[in-house]
Amino acid sequence: MAVKASGFIGKSAISVHLDFSSFPVKFSCLKQFSVSSPKPLVVLSVALSSPARTVKSPPVGYRKNVGICLVSPCRKIFTASKIHIPDTWQMPQGGADEGEDLRNAAFRELREETGVTSAEFIAEIPNWLTYDFPREVKDKLNRKWRTSYKGQAQKWFLFKFTGKEEEINLLGDGTAKPEFKVWSWMLPEQVIEHAVYFKRPVYEHVIKQFNPYFVDEEKDSMNSSKD
Repeated sequence: MAVKASGFIGKSAISVHLDFSSFPVKFSCLKQFSVSSPKPLVVLSVALSSPARTVKSPPVGYRKNVGICLVSPCRKIFTASKIHIPDTWQMPQGGADEGEDLRNAAFRELREETGVTSAEFIAEIPNWLTYDFPREVKDKLNRKWRTSYKGQAQKWFLFKFTGKEEEINLLGDGTAKPEFKVWSWMLPEQVIEHAVYFKRPVYEHVIKQFNPYFVDEEKDSMNSSKD
């Protein structure tokens, strides 16, 4: 596993990148999405947790939240490690303001947490996904937020990254406190494997729901050669 870091320039930019490409897993590139005729991708098998809970609207006692699955042109997913929680990797996410359009909230959170503005909306999961906070996490967050949330209800969005990696800046756009200390592009199964245990069912559901928007390049090429 290689590490690439751009370093610090005052407080204007930080991009510490872990490269997981040395893992012995073959991957393909992300092609132009076609919502009308998605093609399935067979993902390496992973140990599944209990299914995520899906609801039509956020339940009482759950914080309204948006999650962002940002995919590179080589169909890897942006994942980052939290500053204050060692070895905890996650996709970008954040709270949605009251009355805020959820897709706009996802773009805002992506910009605030990663500095990324070059992203194309691809799809969203229609239902909300919920997870409960473990007791120690719940107590800590509710003290911080001065709330009494049981957990979070998330609406998930898929975006395609259309910029250059130099755009990724873990200081974000300067409007919010930095969340992450290091980032990497990961394969879908790696995202699930590195997720904290109480978010894993949601991540498994998100990856499964967005799989139809990925194309396995090798299979597509083989099919094309037969035509």
